[in-house]
Amino acid sequence: MSSTTAAPSTTFVQVTRPNTLSIGVIVWLSSELMFFAGLFAMYFTHRAVAGPEAWADSASVLNLPFSAANTTVLVLSSVACQMGVFAAERFQPSRTGSLFNVARWGMQEWYTLTFLMGAVFVSGQVTEYAELVEHGMTISSGSYGSVFYITTGFHALHVIGGLIAFLFVLGRSFTAKRFGHLEAGSAVVTSYYWHFVDVVWIALFFIIYILR
Repeated sequence: MSSTTAAPSTTFVQVTRPNTLSIGVIVWLSSELMFFAGLFAMYFTHRAVAGPEAWADSASVLNLPFSAANTTVLVLSSVACQMGVFAAERFQPSRTGSLFNVARWGMQEWYTLTFLMGAVFVSGQVTEYAELVEHGMTISSGSYGSVFYITTGFHALHVIGGLIAFLFVLGRSFTAKRFGHLEAGSAVVTSYYWHFVDVVWIALFFIIYILR
């Protein structure tokens, strides 16, 4: 009588490793958050020294409706950016239909729109700076002018950095023979940065333009 022994079953456990690029970007954004926290602290320190009434008088030259419209453009650009992320996650680099059929847009179309809206936001800030200079508010005109231009100016530089990142991601997707995980990953981590810049500006807008 022969007996057969069943071979022991082998269970393979798949180890999921964290994406090092995503982790690196998140750590870097944490340091950027500390940087902007320092700018916020500088703003409130100067505000406390100058006094609420004097600070409000200096802020009276700000164009709230114009800045609110410019802020709306940046917020909507973040929405467009996230739509591009969804397209990248399903590995769709470009549109599959008419350009006017937004539902079939790919990552390239959504990120191009995000880039254009970001460029409009920066142009709006430059226009606002020119208007404020005409009203006599410069970076050397007083404490308020210095704090205003430093905080918003550093944010504008971060927005420009994001625009450069979008150009890099778009160029990479256009030149890639196959849109894969590497290209999609670059698009996703760029969105982290853009959403961060968007959230920081919302806080700046509330503090500078609303909380006078």
